[in-house]
Amino acid sequence: MKGIGKLFQLGITKEAVRGTAEAATTYWIPWSELSIDEADAKVADEQSRGVIEDSVGAEIVKQWAEGNLTAPIADKHFPLVLLSALGSIASAIKETTAYNHTVTVQQGAQHQSLTLFVDDPLGAQDYKHALGVVQSLQIRYERDKFIDYVVSLLAKKGATATLTPANTTENRFLPQHLTFKLAANLAGLDAAQATKVKLLTLTIDKNLESDDVLGNKEPEDFLNKQLTISGEVEAIWENETDFKNAAVAGTPKAMRIDLKNSDVTIGASSNPQIKIDLAKVVFEPVSRAITLGDIVTQRLAFKAHYSISDSKMIEIVATNEVTSY
Repeated sequence: MKGIGKLFQLGITKEAVRGTAEAATTYWIPWSELSIDEADAKVADEQSRGVIEDSVGAEIVKQWAEGNLTAPIADKHFPLVLLSALGSIASAIKETTAYNHTVTVQQGAQHQSLTLFVDDPLGAQDYKHALGVVQSLQIRYERDKFIDYVVSLLAKKGATATLTPANTTENRFLPQHLTFKLAANLAGLDAAQATKVKLLTLTIDKNLESDDVLGNKEPEDFLNKQLTISGEVEAIWENETDFKNAAVAGTPKAMRIDLKNSDVTIGASSNPQIKIDLAKVVFEPVSRAITLGDIVTQRLAFKAHYSISDSKMIEIVATNEVTSY
């Protein structure tokens, strides 16, 4: 049947056994852009047949699935995306029915896999994809819209399924929920004064490699290699102490990007929250937009580094009403 894209639904869940699809999920993502498609690689039959035509056929030698998802950050499903992006999560009660989930980098090549569920009412056939992994993740903190993320996904080819999506109520985040801080080190972030910014992006790149083996058209695994974290920030130019001095001197800073939905109370007095701490960030030189009639702004790229003294590059704490993942 014909229809619009809003009829499609995508669900994700954590796999108990890597590469083995789960039966169902409670997390259906309210996406704004989606593409999950089958992909393959072929070898052409180009050997001589006594004619000048280039080939007589092609055979499939590899099959997988890939896609991209853009969605608002929501407090319950997004920790699953972060878990697949970084590899490790530890859950603990904060108070009454509010829980903290601390996401950190797992020092290995096999970060948590997910099953992807694609409900397709137009094609009249649903699919689930085992071994779903995050290839890259970008978080976009922008004005006048929900705070959202873009994630690139890889997975095994789809297996047919019959799915019954059930949307979960989640709390989302708006631009006014952001607090941005810089400090000399992680220990100084709590007391640091907030810096006003106009635009912020944070990108996590997994440098994934497909583990292709003889005897199977599907990848044996998807393996993450070097983890790279970078970003960009834009602010009004008003002094040299906010960013320029540290950028020119190459002085590393600890950075906090804190989303707290203070409009919603969970537990007794907690709020839904996604707090990202980067232990050691180095800024590139300031780029200023100077025009006659406009407010002068500054834009800087930055790169996160592993801090030997803190034994980490990044730590993310998500607060919600989910007991564990």
